[in-house]
Amino acid sequence: MFQAALAGYGTALGLIAAIGAQNAFVLRQGLRRAHVAAVVAVCALSDALLIAAGVTGFGHLIQAAPWLGPVMLWAGAAFLAVYGALRLRAAWRGGASLMPAPGDSPPLGRTIALCLLFTWANPHVYLDTVVLLGAVSAQYAPHQLAFGLAAMLASLSFFSALGFGARLLAPLFARPRAWVVLEAGIGLTMWAIAASLLLRGLPG
Repeated sequence: MFQAALAGYGTALGLIAAIGAQNAFVLRQGLRRAHVAAVVAVCALSDALLIAAGVTGFGHLIQAAPWLGPVMLWAGAAFLAVYGALRLRAAWRGGASLMPAPGDSPPLGRTIALCLLFTWANPHVYLDTVVLLGAVSAQYAPHQLAFGLAAMLASLSFFSALGFGARLLAPLFARPRAWVVLEAGIGLTMWAIAASLLLRGLPG
């Protein structure tokens, strides 16, 4: 059981820690100190649901519905492309306008909605969290529960460290130039992920 739990934690952490749209969004919220607890909770709970689905074999649904993959892929790519453009536009405007002022915080509802989109509209999350983790967990039968719980703990610990630990970078981001670099980096990351999705969806 311990070996299954250790594998679940390590596998999930390796998948989640890869640079992606969701992580970039959590980092940005952490730096702005805007609804960090809510964002971390949404990410961790969403991952917990997806991990549970994968461990219980729900990943077969994606394979059973061939049309679902392309729909998710194109919708996710479109969302990431638009959000990336918004971040690049913000970087272009640049300067002190990007730095969060006291009380300058987006509405909680909008923040949660964006966080849910980054999580559930990304086809990669289903491939990694549902299909891949589900397949790996099957190798540790009959201890899939320990594997899944450890994977959920890995998600919670990573997003907590990313969101709440971002404030340690506050001295660096006290300069407007740092925010320009951050926004440009996030925008380019979104576009790169969108491009990879589009290339995957092209025939041949």
